[in-house]
Amino acid sequence: MLLLIWTNKNMKIEIRRLIESPFLLRYSTVLGVWLLLPFIAWIMKCIPQKYNNFLIYKNVFINTIDQSNLYIPYPDRYFDVNLYGPIFSLIMAPFAITPLWFGLLSWLFISSLLLYFATYHLQISKKKKIFIYWFCAHELLTALFMTQFNVIVAAFIILSFILIEKEKDLWAAFFIMLGTFIKIYGIVGLAFFFFSKHKKVLLLSCILWSFLFFVIPMFYSSCDFIVDQYIEWYNSLASKNSKNTFALMQNISLLGMIRKISCNEVYSDIYIIIGGLALFFAPYMRISQYKNLGFRLTFLASVLLFIVLFSTGSESSTYIIAFMGVAIWAIAAPWKRSNLDYILLVFAFLLTSFSPSDLFPQYIRETFVRPYALKALPCVLIWFKLIYEMCTKEYAKTSYVFNE
Repeated sequence: MLLLIWTNKNMKIEIRRLIESPFLLRYSTVLGVWLLLPFIAWIMKCIPQKYNNFLIYKNVFINTIDQSNLYIPYPDRYFDVNLYGPIFSLIMAPFAITPLWFGLLSWLFISSLLLYFATYHLQISKKKKIFIYWFCAHELLTALFMTQFNVIVAAFIILSFILIEKEKDLWAAFFIMLGTFIKIYGIVGLAFFFFSKHKKVLLLSCILWSFLFFVIPMFYSSCDFIVDQYIEWYNSLASKNSKNTFALMQNISLLGMIRKISCNEVYSDIYIIIGGLALFFAPYMRISQYKNLGFRLTFLASVLLFIVLFSTGSESSTYIIAFMGVAIWAIAAPWKRSNLDYILLVFAFLLTSFSPSDLFPQYIRETFVRPYALKALPCVLIWFKLIYEMCTKEYAKTSYVFNE
């Protein structure tokens, strides 16, 4: 027994030494890893030539130039359909005109670097940033394997928060509206409106950028075509929403978890969404807490979690958004995290991040996790705890220092 206690104690010491290794705590080390991950994803895509998602993105630009419907299947080019707005064609232009292999590699590298850049500019200490980088690395790889735009969505939301914090509301509005006009999710950046010191500037800037993002594709296509495509986009999203309900690889969310466990097709998700919105907006009532950075950062975490947990379109690779929220929640509070909090973090790391990988037991994944959307479960529990904390806790700095 004494030998077991001594061994366990020494293992903890060795693990702590490893975690606190100067090599692992360097920005250069983390940046190297975050540049290696897109390269690994690129190799895994190139060897079997699985370019499908990137081909969809690339053809948004080509179809806009040709004035071909952006939201119908093109089985001779790729599987599935495009679900992104017409302005996405401009984003994809530089990647679409280059050779396929180079466009894909560039896309993956830029996605990873943009999220790294956004995290780097959060007003938190170096150690906390390093924690976020390491904690989210595997989830980032999952998103990169699927060539997902969700990595950039997470970066856009974080950048909109940072720019409002820095009173650069014009550019905050840029990322909010660009994200909205590409994938709707970006609209959640307006959740930070009440933290802005220049609310009129933020609103007017949103209107300005909305107009520009609406009309810009018309300059390399046509006015009538783009207007028609916005109507087609709306219809496509509405149709996709209904198809996602019991889809095995979609609706990995709180909505999907309840639906798939209950096997109930009758009720409407709107009732759960209204309840979720009530909880989401509840912390707004604590106006006295707005001045505390920890409260605002936790609200950022809540936003990142909410849009994934209450969307029927959430896939496994969407969780880079939610997982960034989990990591930010973990480091934002001006108090020491409890044992329960650490258990929830480990639970999220194992079930949410690792369940889609070969490192997770296949039987459990195929029998329980995928059919019942259990990848969402740890994030759901953390979001509920986060809301409880925001509604009850004091976020004023005490012995905790953000930039230690």
